[in-house]
Amino acid sequence: MSAKVSPTKGNLMKIKKSLELAKVGYELLDRKRNILIRETMSMIDSAKDIRERINVSFSRAYEALEKANMGLGVVDEFAEFVPVENGLSISSRSVMGVEIPSVRLDAVRIDNHFGFKRTTAQLDEAYRLFNEVKVLTAELAETENSIYRLATGIKKAQKRANALKNIIIPRFEMQVKEITTALDEKEREEFSRLKVIKNIID
Repeated sequence: MSAKVSPTKGNLMKIKKSLELAKVGYELLDRKRNILIRETMSMIDSAKDIRERINVSFSRAYEALEKANMGLGVVDEFAEFVPVENGLSISSRSVMGVEIPSVRLDAVRIDNHFGFKRTTAQLDEAYRLFNEVKVLTAELAETENSIYRLATGIKKAQKRANALKNIIIPRFEMQVKEITTALDEKEREEFSRLKVIKNIID
């Protein structure tokens, strides 16, 4: 049921303006939702590709690690020489008002941290491949988190667009109709009254 508004020309103009703004708002939200959906679909494809690359790198890395273990014994002691990763930084960027993360992992030179005397090429290869997995994992974390935030943005935009389309715009349209009908009726009554007065005078 539409809210009762005093049927005046001033209120009619105000509600018509509100109706136009609501329609513009709906169009903008619908456009935003479509852009976010396109962005999300693109990122979903990207995430799938990154996961496949991670699986390949993990498989190759574990295979190289197994070979290193067979040649050197358990290589736990060598892992202590690998420096701790501290080149990860997170910022954000905006896509149609939705803040999504931007993960940066500083490129590091793949050095031999174990020394050449006691290790093998298999251990070096395992280290290189696990580093590749680390870089891809940071990329995947950025992409999947972005997908989640974009999906949340899509839901919010859809909810607001639905409210405008199904509740607010119809309510304004009903109010415009009611006020217009009331003003037309008032005008007809006024015309009839003037006609009666004219007939009396004549």
